[in-house]
Amino acid sequence: MKILLVEDNESIAKGLAYSFEKSSYEFAYSATVRETEEYLSQNSDTDLIILDIALPDGNGFDLYKNGIKPRGIPTIFLTARDDEDDIVRGLDIGAEDYVTKPFSTKELTARVNKILLRTKKRVITVGDVVFDTDKLVLKNGENRIELSPLELRIVNLLFSNLNKVVARNTLLDKIWEWTGNDVDDHTVTVYLNRIREKIGSDIIITVKGMGYRIDEK
Repeated sequence: MKILLVEDNESIAKGLAYSFEKSSYEFAYSATVRETEEYLSQNSDTDLIILDIALPDGNGFDLYKNGIKPRGIPTIFLTARDDEDDIVRGLDIGAEDYVTKPFSTKELTARVNKILLRTKKRVITVGDVVFDTDKLVLKNGENRIELSPLELRIVNLLFSNLNKVVARNTLLDKIWEWTGNDVDDHTVTVYLNRIREKIGSDIIITVKGMGYRIDEK
């Protein structure tokens, strides 16, 4: 999951970067409206934005209305004042939540997790391949792809880590956990080849010496 913090206080930004990266989030931050606009133009897969209202070259409300809301990215507003008018305004224009400074990192993380869980994509499309993460149904076009329970678990793991490499060792550990059988590198290769053949598409990328990845296109 990719999170963007828009905040000109470097100490806050670095502190949150450490906390979220420790929780396995991909985390970036920008300090101005201009930097944010440039970042979003190059990172359309941003999952959530934490947005300070007061910025050096503008305000968070305008940035949200003009640059973030049209992209449909869930947003939490940060405000230095426990100002009811600011809170109401932020929620009225479409923000998911707000947090007032000073704030607890644990509380902010909990709010982020809650929003991402609620807004997480249920149906993921990569080329002609569609995966319903709720129903665990995989299709190529209109054709349903029949997978074994273990193959389906592997596919779900890859789609759950969209745009991220799933290490071979992780797959080995998971296959052992799911089956209770001894596995080796060859086992992983065999299963991935079977899955690719059934899907009939090259959406699963091999990252040499590392593992496998599915990219959202």
